[in-house]
Amino acid sequence: MVARSILSHRLKYHTTSLISKNILSLSVARPKLIRPLVTAPKHSPQHNTPPSPSTSSAQSSEQSKGPKPTETTLQTPTRPQPWLTRKLRENPTALQAFFGLARVMGYGSKKQLSGRRALLMYQRLCANRPIEERAFWQDECHLPPTFQSWFSVTNLHVWLLTVRLRALPDPYAKHHIQGLIDHFFLDVEDRVRVVLQPATRKNMPPSPLQTSDSTPSDSSGPSSPSNPDFYTIANGNGKDRPKGSAPERLVTRQMKILKEQWAGLGLSMDLSLMKGDAEMAGAIWRNFLGARGARGIVYPSSTSVETGKPKPYFRRSVNLVGGEVESVKKIDEEGLEKAEARDDGSGVHDYAPEEADKYVKYPELMEEIVVYVRRELKRLEGLKDEEVMGPMVMGKEMSGIEKLSFGKIRT
Repeated sequence: MVARSILSHRLKYHTTSLISKNILSLSVARPKLIRPLVTAPKHSPQHNTPPSPSTSSAQSSEQSKGPKPTETTLQTPTRPQPWLTRKLRENPTALQAFFGLARVMGYGSKKQLSGRRALLMYQRLCANRPIEERAFWQDECHLPPTFQSWFSVTNLHVWLLTVRLRALPDPYAKHHIQGLIDHFFLDVEDRVRVVLQPATRKNMPPSPLQTSDSTPSDSSGPSSPSNPDFYTIANGNGKDRPKGSAPERLVTRQMKILKEQWAGLGLSMDLSLMKGDAEMAGAIWRNFLGARGARGIVYPSSTSVETGKPKPYFRRSVNLVGGEVESVKKIDEEGLEKAEARDDGSGVHDYAPEEADKYVKYPELMEEIVVYVRRELKRLEGLKDEEVMGPMVMGKEMSGIEKLSFGKIRT
């Protein structure tokens, strides 16, 4: 894993975003901290994200009932604009001079523009996909409401964008992919720290990623690491904790595990593009359906001699390849059956015998996800490189980002 300091240096966030009309969604910056993933508000006071079809229909019905709401009622920033933004907007000459200075300092380079475009791709297209399709992933695929589930679904959409970004001309392909992955893991680290050591109500800072009028169902902006909508945080109810930050040893280990999972999903999905839908269905079964039933389906037939009731049953799939999560040596010592019967706390395991009928839906679920992946890859392939990269002009990184938006899994 690349050191965090190196990532922050690579992804240095220029202050000109504070004065741009089109990237004011990134403008609320924390002093002495160049971390755009944690400082972007959920709404932009100057830029309105194009509404989804469902939102458009709802708005049209409301327009027929009453007057059209103003922009100020729809979007209210949580913090006032910085003094530099206000001063430069009042003086167009100073604004142009400021942009010129930023270009001289390298903030308008191809790498910087690609990195900021990649940030918007991640925030607007990937980070909220688990929330937008929460009913499918949690109710149909039975993924538990955990950070691990959020990571898996988000990782899938990061991979979908990566496949299209590979086709961009050099050096844009390299810059966009690196920026997308860097922003992904910076956000992941923030979330890991919150999950491992949630802040108390006394020291919980107000989330800059959400506006005062935002709701959990509003997914036009990135969700907050400290207030996620897709998963729950243990002890996130404000109870005091003995320490104020997560132990670095645990954070480092968890980041290594997530990097391993990111690479594993990418390799398996890349292989499936070459081998076909059957290979892709297998990758989806392993990564998104918990590899349930890998050792067979157990039916409610066996009962205990003493009680006459079904025997207690628990079995999970164990990765015999090894890695950061499972130790093959330890599995050999204790035996596979004992390792499978040990609850790892992930919430993903084989269905109980009385729930064996849930396996019937697995072929359809795998087909739906395979069709979704193929459909989105085909749609992204049809976009021009200019539409994917945007105008590549400082201050217009947000332009055309809605064309890359993913569709619904079930159409």
